[in-house]
Amino acid sequence: MTDPRLFAPAALRNREPILDILRKILPAKGLVLEIASGSGEHVSHFAAALPVLTFQPSDPDQDALISIAAWIRESRLANIRPPVQLDAAAAEWPVRSADAIICINMIHISPWAATRGLLTQAGKLLPAGAPLYLYGPYRRPGRALEPSNLAFDESLRLRNAEWGLRELDDVIALAELAGFGVPDVTEMPANNLSVIFRREPRG
Repeated sequence: MTDPRLFAPAALRNREPILDILRKILPAKGLVLEIASGSGEHVSHFAAALPVLTFQPSDPDQDALISIAAWIRESRLANIRPPVQLDAAAAEWPVRSADAIICINMIHISPWAATRGLLTQAGKLLPAGAPLYLYGPYRRPGRALEPSNLAFDESLRLRNAEWGLRELDDVIALAELAGFGVPDVTEMPANNLSVIFRREPRG
């Protein structure tokens, strides 16, 4: 039988630097919803390292859901729920609450509507003070794109005109409308950023 698991080389490279951040920002207990789980490598790695948390993977793509389920079976971990089909741009999500949300390398490989949906729904789901963690490359004002990110951006736009590196300020503006405060931004390897929002108290 063929192995249904997908493998993403970037996940192997970035999972430990991301985990270092998640250890600092995730709650002591509760449900962590991962949006756009992709292959499932990240969620199985994080769940193994953070056994007191429960993880809910999700993805809109059927092949990804099959891969995620296979990674969960391989891990034999009890703190990962079965993956759910979830399109970030959808008006309703199948998950109604979470104590934290993480989203790795989705925003630049999806239409802008997915980012808008992610931030809007995260603002509804998360309690006050809860983190929304975003990881990936961004454009920032007053800073030229690094050559590697410039080439990456061009390749994304050639594949799909709706894809491409986003302006971080545009993401922050959407997050503010959804009820999030000013993010903490951390430089990461390979010209990526960790962008950590916290849900503001509801008025």
